[in-house]
Amino acid sequence: MSTLKPSILHAALLSLAVLGAPGSVVAEDIGTLTKIKASGAITYGYRESSFGFSYLDASSKPVGYSIDICNRIVDAIKTELKMPAIEIKYQAVTSANRVPLVYNGTVDIECGSTTNTIERQKQVAFSPDVFRYDIRTLVRADSGIKSIADLQGKTVATTAGTTSLRLLREADKGRNLEITNLSGKDHTDSFLLIETGRAQAFVLDDILLAGQMANARNPKDYVIVGESLRTENMALMFRKDDAEFKALVDRVVVGLMKSGEMEKLYMHWFMSPIPPKNININYPLNPETKDAFAHPTSKGI
Repeated sequence: MSTLKPSILHAALLSLAVLGAPGSVVAEDIGTLTKIKASGAITYGYRESSFGFSYLDASSKPVGYSIDICNRIVDAIKTELKMPAIEIKYQAVTSANRVPLVYNGTVDIECGSTTNTIERQKQVAFSPDVFRYDIRTLVRADSGIKSIADLQGKTVATTAGTTSLRLLREADKGRNLEITNLSGKDHTDSFLLIETGRAQAFVLDDILLAGQMANARNPKDYVIVGESLRTENMALMFRKDDAEFKALVDRVVVGLMKSGEMEKLYMHWFMSPIPPKNININYPLNPETKDAFAHPTSKGI
């Protein structure tokens, strides 16, 4: 049994949480706001190639719609904790490792392009949806592929750690679709499989496909086709069982939606030229995302 006084023990545990190895139970128990107050820093998880949402600009700085929302959350944390400054640290994440890095405390909030699912909620928590989109298929314009059935015998690219392949299998509905799957480590890697002819189709969120297509050398060489495999909901991700932090995140996100600021951020990142190439993804605000802004929810799918 410890002989430390409660105040000394708390300080010792807090030090371990802030300075110790990510993933310790202590880091989760003290709460994200307490951790930020003690360390003076917050760690964003960011994506390197989720164009529009979270990606690297010409100076290798993470930027995007999700990053901007996280920045608004940090502004609120400064006010809540009465801190004039909070250092923002960055941790690159992939589709495969993003949930574990949030779960183990390496990342405080993931500012990326993650779908809020009931399955993932067993390990992490989510903000209200900040975007909704369809899972569809990107192909070369001259491929002749127009539907899921046309993928018979083809090689299909997906990104490791996404739900795309499972959804494609579920949509097959007993037609015994025979495909070969190639998995990219990130979305740009997966798109390269199409660009180089190693795959004939790339299945992913249509907005992320639109971002990859807009950044291609010849965007008109590609089209997004076929039926939607599922409408999904994107949200910011953070550690679960931290009611204080979730309440702050929810308050900021809902506030942005109610004030109209979220729609302005949307128009900036998806309907205007963005760095580093001043390309416009040109993805109009869809009815599903409008509904997310009007009726905020983090219930997941």
